[in-house]
Amino acid sequence: MKIHFDNLEGILLEGISELSEILGIRITEREGLKIRAIQAQGSIQLSLKDGQGTIRYQETIHFFRAMGVFLEQARELAQFELTEEPKFDFNGTMLDVSRNGVLKVPVIKQFIRYMALMGLNGLMMYTEDTYKVEEQPYFGYMRGRYTASEMKECDDYADLFGIEMIPCIQTLGHLQQALKWGYAADIKDHADILLAGEPKTYAFIEQMITAASGMFRSKRIHIGMDEAFQVGLGKYLKLNGNQDRFQIMNDHVSRVLAITERLGLQPMIWSDMYFNLLANDYQGALYNVDADFSDDNMSRIPKGVQFVYWDYGRNDERGYERLYDKHMRLGSKPIFAGGIHMWNSISPNNGKTWMTSHPALRAAKTKGIREVISTAWGDNGNETNHLVILAGLQLFAEHGYADDINDELLGRRLLACTGIDQFRSLNALKYMDEVPGVSEGNHWMANPSKYLLWQDPLLGLLDKHVEGEAESVLPGHYAELEKRWRHCKAQFPAPFSRLYDSYEKLASVLIIKSTLGLTIRRLYQSGEKELLAELATAADSPLSALNHRIEALRISHRALWMDTYKPFGWEVLDLRYGGLLARISSTRDRLADYVEGRIEEIEELEVDRLLFDQNGLTDRPLEVNVTYQAAVTASCFL
Repeated sequence: MKIHFDNLEGILLEGISELSEILGIRITEREGLKIRAIQAQGSIQLSLKDGQGTIRYQETIHFFRAMGVFLEQARELAQFELTEEPKFDFNGTMLDVSRNGVLKVPVIKQFIRYMALMGLNGLMMYTEDTYKVEEQPYFGYMRGRYTASEMKECDDYADLFGIEMIPCIQTLGHLQQALKWGYAADIKDHADILLAGEPKTYAFIEQMITAASGMFRSKRIHIGMDEAFQVGLGKYLKLNGNQDRFQIMNDHVSRVLAITERLGLQPMIWSDMYFNLLANDYQGALYNVDADFSDDNMSRIPKGVQFVYWDYGRNDERGYERLYDKHMRLGSKPIFAGGIHMWNSISPNNGKTWMTSHPALRAAKTKGIREVISTAWGDNGNETNHLVILAGLQLFAEHGYADDINDELLGRRLLACTGIDQFRSLNALKYMDEVPGVSEGNHWMANPSKYLLWQDPLLGLLDKHVEGEAESVLPGHYAELEKRWRHCKAQFPAPFSRLYDSYEKLASVLIIKSTLGLTIRRLYQSGEKELLAELATAADSPLSALNHRIEALRISHRALWMDTYKPFGWEVLDLRYGGLLARISSTRDRLADYVEGRIEEIEELEVDRLLFDQNGLTDRPLEVNVTYQAAVTASCFL
């Protein structure tokens, strides 16, 4: 479609030029559809009449969203009038680049382009130690850390579309990778928590804040401080004795705020530690609504910081409303951080993303919360690629401009914002884990595509969970998904073709491996030595086929990783795949030793199988969430 604009500002024209491929337009001086853009206070207004288009917008980001909506409508209608009322002042995402997957600069820019058309105006790169601090050469060493020039390049690009990039770091906990080196011996309370009260700690924090904030034009900064549950209980306790941990937290926050104030920054922190420390049980559930938010306690909390309320598991609107009200006691409206569930699995849990995000965002609008972000964590090795979050980003975006949100709308909008009609395909990736036997929506975050891939074929730590009906349906379920992802791979362009290729290869592996351990043990217990010998030695046996399929998966996964992330961190997944291939080789050797009489029994197969999680849902045994380390061995791993 040919488009020409009536006196469009140069920077907006530059931004539209960057988006022209996605939008499927060619910008001309006089030809094609004429659009007049008017910047004015108020709502976003779009109209097309008699071949003349008009876009009224307030903020830069509104113009780019409006362009996407306008063209979506103009391709279907000869005339229309639309109005959108922005529901949030700040609506963005936080991309975790600290769990091995450090996104490449061109991929960050790709996300920025999609976000611009969605109307999302905030981006945080969650960096624990993956940014360069000049004074600390070991900080982020061999971890793919960003240079200042890389982040400034991204910041400049985001600013083109009216997207604010905000540094997002840690200044208390979650710093194990940064603190594992010798230089940090004097500033550690625990392996992953800084030593509060130590002067060297605050010199170190100032170096981090100075480096991180210097990469971006924004004066806002997220300084973390979540989940530091053992603060004051390690080296601090040895040095200072038993102290009021609420006051330790306050004193630490005050000293860090003094640094941000001196640097002219506007800080925010995660709010969970205050709920944790003010609950009757310090080890209680996160965001205990009964935490003691008395006037006296509130008066002791340092002022001048904004709180970020993160909640990834609640599915009732009223529950969110109660916690928004509780946060108001901290002195200001919080930022809400929801989750696009891609962590500790190999596939996204879109069911849980949907069941938690809709009520959270509806409640935010009810309570007048004006700032929200979606988080995309990469816990346990970043096995799930960040490209899978686009459908979830679209959900957050549409809640930012409307109240009536459904999947049909999200599908249309994702096509308009990415140029690719893949909403249903991205959403269906949830079925890698939401298998038969897992409840709809997968609230408990079952991750069978992960634990059935990595679990040891001889030890079978999760085999008990597959017994019964699951054993009969899982191979067929993954066979259907293999076909589906093969079709998607052929349908979509790179890098998404690589994404679906990796899921095709994963499904191919799980067709065999999901029930292999049960098959091996059943043959062993029934004395079927001939069949065991065939498993061990035949060139066309399931073990041989599995070996080839895992190697194909590794190569596909590696190609996707190298498209998306810096190479640092992939070595961890190489080690996982290599370990799995080695254990398959050992399984064949153990079976051969047994059937050929070199050993009298296979001790691993003599052990009765138990449920991995004895406190789990016994009526739904597949509904467990297991890390790589726990799936592969019951022995000491490190």
